[in-house]
Amino acid sequence: MSEFAEITGWGKCVPPAVLTNDQIASVIDTSDEWIRTRSGIRERRVSHVPNSDLASVAGMRAMAAADVSVEDIDLLIVATCTPDTVIPSTAAHVQRKIGARNAAVFDLNAGCSGFIYSLEVATSMIRSGSFKKALVIGSERITWLFNWSNRDTAVLFGDGAGAVVVEPSARESGLLYSHLGCEGEAADALQVPNFGTAGNRFVDNYEVFDVQFDGREIFRRAVKGMAGETHIVLDKLGLTDADIDRIIPHQANLRIIESLAKYLSVDMSKVEVNIEKYGNTSAATIPVALVEALEAGRIKAGDRILLAAFGAGLTRAAGLLRWGDRVTPLKHSDAELKPCDQTALDIVSESIERTL
Repeated sequence: MSEFAEITGWGKCVPPAVLTNDQIASVIDTSDEWIRTRSGIRERRVSHVPNSDLASVAGMRAMAAADVSVEDIDLLIVATCTPDTVIPSTAAHVQRKIGARNAAVFDLNAGCSGFIYSLEVATSMIRSGSFKKALVIGSERITWLFNWSNRDTAVLFGDGAGAVVVEPSARESGLLYSHLGCEGEAADALQVPNFGTAGNRFVDNYEVFDVQFDGREIFRRAVKGMAGETHIVLDKLGLTDADIDRIIPHQANLRIIESLAKYLSVDMSKVEVNIEKYGNTSAATIPVALVEALEAGRIKAGDRILLAAFGAGLTRAAGLLRWGDRVTPLKHSDAELKPCDQTALDIVSESIERTL
C-alpha cells in the first residue's frame, strides 16, 4: 500500500476549430456583448472527431509527460457525460486507441464534477495497493448536444480534454483529501431529457436534444456548494484559506468563479481562469486549466492547489492537491488529432439546420 498518489504527468487536447461569439451571433439571436457579460466566454472549441479521440490524445500527452509506457497503465478512468457510445464505455474506446491493453477501464459520469470524482477514485485505488499507474481523463464533446434554438445553453459550452497520470508516492503529494456531494432534489436544474432509457424512443425529432438549464438555481447552489465542500476539505486538513497557493475551479461562469473567490477571501490573482477561451467543457475544465497553469509556470513545487466543481446532478466536489517536485514534462508526445479542414460553423451546420 502507498500513503500517497502523486500526479506525475499531465496533458490536454483542445480541437482546432474555434467558434467565436460573433460567429454564433451570425446564426442565432445573440451578441458578443450579451454572451460575455453573462458568462465571461469569448469563444469555444468545436470537435470534428469523437470524444474518445480528444481523450486519447490528452492521455498520450500525459503519459509522455510522466515518461510512462502505455503497457504500464493498469487503470483508465474517463470522466465524461458525452460518451461516444452508451455501450461500451468511452474508456474502452480510449483503451483500444492508445493500446492500454493492461488497464481496467470505466467511465464516470458526475457531470462537471467528474474529474475530481475520478481523481478521488484513482487516488483511493492507487493507495490501496491494487493499482500502480492510473490514467485519469476528463473529456467532453458537448457541442454535439446543442439545440441552437436555445441561446441560453448553446453559447455556454465547448469541447476539450485534459488528463493526468497518478502513481504511488511515499512523500506528501497528490490529492490529500477530497469531499464529494450531490443535491439530487435539484437534478432537474441541469439535465438532457430523453437521452436514456427513461425517455421515449419514438417521439418526433428524437435526434434533437435539449439541455434543460436553470441558470439562476444553478448559480445559487454552485457557489454555496463549492464553498461548503472547500471548507470541509480545509478543516479536515487543518488548513485555512490563506494556505491555498492556487485555486483551479470549474469553468462554468466567470461570475460564479469570482463569487467563489470572494466567498473564500482569496484574491483573483490566485485563481485559474480560462473560460474566455474554451467556455464550459464540463469534466475537462479542471484538468485543462491545470495543464495550462503548469505550462505558464503558475504552479510551483510543493504548492497547495484547491480544486472545486459543481455539475449536473447537482453534484459538487472539492479537493486539495499537494504538488510534487516536478513541474515540467519528462517527455513530449507527438500525438495529434486528425487534421480538420472545416470551420467550427461548418462542423455544426447540420445541427443548426435541424434546430433553428
